[in-house]
Amino acid sequence: MRERSPLAVLVVDDEPRSLETLRRTLEEDFTVYTAQSAEDGEAIMAREFVHIVLSDQRMPGTQGVEFLRRVRDQWPDTVRLILSGYTDAEDIIAGINQAGIWQYLLKPWHPEQLLLTLKSAADLWHLQQENQRLSLDLRDSPEQLVQRVASRRGKLKARSGFERLARAADSPLNAVCELAQKIAGHELSVLVTGESGTGKELLARAIHFSSDRAERAFVVENCGALPDSLLEAELFGHKKGAFTGAHEDRIGLFQQADGGTLFLDEIGDTSPAFQVKLLRALQEGEIRPVGSARTVPVDVRIIAATNRDLEADVASGRFRRDLYYRIAGIGLHMPSLRDRPQDIPLIVGGLLKESATAGRRFSEAALKALLAYHWPGNVRELQNEVMRALALGEGNLLGAELLSPRLRVAGAVAGASFALDGEGGTLKDQLDRLEGQVIAATMERHKNNKTRVAEELGLTRVGLRMKLSRLGLAGEEE
Repeated sequence: MRERSPLAVLVVDDEPRSLETLRRTLEEDFTVYTAQSAEDGEAIMAREFVHIVLSDQRMPGTQGVEFLRRVRDQWPDTVRLILSGYTDAEDIIAGINQAGIWQYLLKPWHPEQLLLTLKSAADLWHLQQENQRLSLDLRDSPEQLVQRVASRRGKLKARSGFERLARAADSPLNAVCELAQKIAGHELSVLVTGESGTGKELLARAIHFSSDRAERAFVVENCGALPDSLLEAELFGHKKGAFTGAHEDRIGLFQQADGGTLFLDEIGDTSPAFQVKLLRALQEGEIRPVGSARTVPVDVRIIAATNRDLEADVASGRFRRDLYYRIAGIGLHMPSLRDRPQDIPLIVGGLLKESATAGRRFSEAALKALLAYHWPGNVRELQNEVMRALALGEGNLLGAELLSPRLRVAGAVAGASFALDGEGGTLKDQLDRLEGQVIAATMERHKNNKTRVAEELGLTRVGLRMKLSRLGLAGEEE
């Protein structure tokens, strides 16, 4: 099946450094246009087809809200987002309905949260197009409609299924995916635990698109990114006049996800006060928009995720026990990357295959370094490392010298032959021998080029020379 072309995002910010950082964060997943003013942004939209607009609020001349109001009037199909600081919250809320702003992000923003939000915006744009197509389907006969919907369901499941979670035949991730596939079709709430960067959101998407809710929205919210008042309005929506600037009703993410799945990331970072409101919504199957006296029924499947030990938080009283049991209908734990090193070659192969340049591969030394490293940032860190090598490499073979220094050290350690137990001695003696073997292996690989050895090991030439002298490894200068 032919993959979708990336959606086009227009980013508007008057600060060049911020604009460049935003562009770099998004360019792997979107076609990105940038502008330093509202006027330049409108000029770009007049000649380019833009799906999503992300604008800073505080800019000289036209402010972000006013700019997005113009965008709504001229290009109503665009998904509009705004970026602001906490001090701008009242102004933003005042303009949300006027400009038809779908969501706003607070500064300082986190790259993963920004990317996750923009991907959700892309899902919303596709959903809007799908709704338009479904309205046209009403002209079809019942038989034609059934056939068309069945075809779309198969395409949706294939788009974001479990096959996107790269894993080897003996990977510990297989057991997680097997259990997730079994429960995907059941109306169970799911709690996904694991370290940051292990792919919890990817697993949640796979569950959604393997369920009977696959044709409806998959909506994402990072609960740790907003204070309680903003998170409540974001999830539950608000009524006209609920607070300063609420000029009309606005539906929240629960209603946007009605019939589908709501993924609540970093659920463990919510406050006890907000947990009470969330628990009531989940228990009753209805939400109360801010400022409303009436409740709204919603049909939403909850998949929550956290990198915290929620059971310990429950025991300490930091997280409500009743909410824990409400969201943890079944628990799934994403193993860290260091616990599944056999998956690294497959993940790397998939990333290389998705890159713009075909035929590129890592050298044996580079692969050894990738396998030897402990990956505290998990798959997210591995993705960054592959992107780094692709950006720095010039040929098809990507060598170990393209990796970050910390990975090159791991590769040097993996390539050395250690036999500490045979000689014994004090801890310092054994560590000195270990350090000497790492340095000796690196020296041999770089043909005694001390400049390159020092760079790889994260040392200065003077520091390296002192270690060589202390360990009895000093030789002739290159």
